[in-house]
Amino acid sequence: MTKFEGALTALVTPFKSGEIDEPALRDLVDRQIAGGIDGLVPCGTTGESVTLTTEEHARVVRIVVEQAAGRVPVVAGAGTVSTRHTIELAQIAREARADGLLLVAPYYNRPTQAGLVAHFRAVLHEVPMPAILYNIPSRTGVDITADTIERLAEVREIVGVKEASGNVLRAQEIVARTGDRFSVLSGDDALVLGILAVGGRGVISVTSNLAPAEVKAVIRKWRAGAHDEARALHLRLLPLHEALFCESNPGPVKAALAMASRVAAEIRLPLVWPTSDSQDRIRAALTKSGITP
Repeated sequence: MTKFEGALTALVTPFKSGEIDEPALRDLVDRQIAGGIDGLVPCGTTGESVTLTTEEHARVVRIVVEQAAGRVPVVAGAGTVSTRHTIELAQIAREARADGLLLVAPYYNRPTQAGLVAHFRAVLHEVPMPAILYNIPSRTGVDITADTIERLAEVREIVGVKEASGNVLRAQEIVARTGDRFSVLSGDDALVLGILAVGGRGVISVTSNLAPAEVKAVIRKWRAGAHDEARALHLRLLPLHEALFCESNPGPVKAALAMASRVAAEIRLPLVWPTSDSQDRIRAALTKSGITP
């Protein structure tokens, strides 16, 4: 079964005049691959998936898969509040020839742990393809517990978890329970080094939209045993990791990309463009981290 590890980018969705900016999206894909990224994750939180229509979602996934052209794996976001709609988006990802799915816990309706198990099993029964679970309780209102992840790790198609609870001890517990078959990926750029230290396999990164080579280098150096070099680079990037969450993601990372004319200065309501103070903080963090997006 496919494994996903290393540095994967939670890709932004660029907009222009309210529509998907296809040339900008294709350019972002090429820049990511040129930077050595290990995979692309469109239509997740950073891709503003909850504001995309089904048709737009399908278009973004098709564009990214087509532009990547097999050079790196594409793990398409498909998780929604509804099991039926999640299945629909998973089918779209399969038809587009994505390599895998990112399945967030259903948000707002707050299913029980039994409901989570039933949900993920139902999706992958209908669309059996490699899947990464996505645990981000601060956004979903429900935590996929370590017990539940251990149960779900028995499902052949579930090959990993994007762990964004903000708790390295949780990541450690999952690693201890699931073993080598399962990839625990950090969902927080600022915690990637800690999660690698307890056996994690990489990160699904926001920062790598701006600095794919540097984020990849932290993972590569750590796994090669160059721990001091990995730590030094991680700490250099830390101001940027933190600044990119000074307001709700993906506002800050889009602002940083817009500063470099990579994307237009657009985000969809109910999110709004970062304030001038936040933009100043982002600029300062880019300078301090030595990153030119």
